[in-house]
Amino acid sequence: MKKNLITEQIISDAVKRKQKSIFVPSGSIVTDAARERAKQYGIDLVSGETGPASPRPEKPDTAPGPLKGGVIAIGSDHGGFALKEALKPYLEGLGYRIVDVGTTSEEACDYPDYAYAIARMVSRGDVAKGIMIDAIGNASAMAANKVAGIRAACCTDEFSARSSREHNDANILTLGGRILGTELAKAIVKIWLDTSFAGGRHQKRIEKIREIESKQPSNKPQN
Repeated sequence: MKKNLITEQIISDAVKRKQKSIFVPSGSIVTDAARERAKQYGIDLVSGETGPASPRPEKPDTAPGPLKGGVIAIGSDHGGFALKEALKPYLEGLGYRIVDVGTTSEEACDYPDYAYAIARMVSRGDVAKGIMIDAIGNASAMAANKVAGIRAACCTDEFSARSSREHNDANILTLGGRILGTELAKAIVKIWLDTSFAGGRHQKRIEKIREIESKQPSNKPQN
């Protein structure tokens, strides 16, 4: 039986509806970020065998976000292919245009090729953001971050996704196709895309990253 996943986004939607409680069906998985947000807003998570239908909306929340209608490059190696294919219609449902750089099957291939393709498009401004998926996510982040101007973050939960945008102005999200379920990956992607860079005290830290990058002779702008 498929388990329900209670994410931070579900809690945020409940806050907008001014709900005081959310029914959590028995056996559901509640993310740490969701528990934290529920506690923050005083929303009770009510467990039980029967009760109201799952709080997840039947249709994706298409409320305008910072990148509504923007263009996103997405890619994967063979380990992330299945998750890539699952995320593409979800992203389109949220109002984004997708540029799929590959791969096109689960036949073995090399993640640096696709991570670089996405990183180059982002660094040149051809797309607003990028999403790259391999088996774990770390490898693609390492490859993408070799390109000047790229701040790729490997995220495994909603909290790290939100922080990578709000504090670090990440412009590429990397995911692990073999460690994340589809619903959790969707929640991570949505909060990553919906979160804006906070600026302020974080801006000077981004400038320091750029300063370090400018001192590396191999990191020249991609043409």
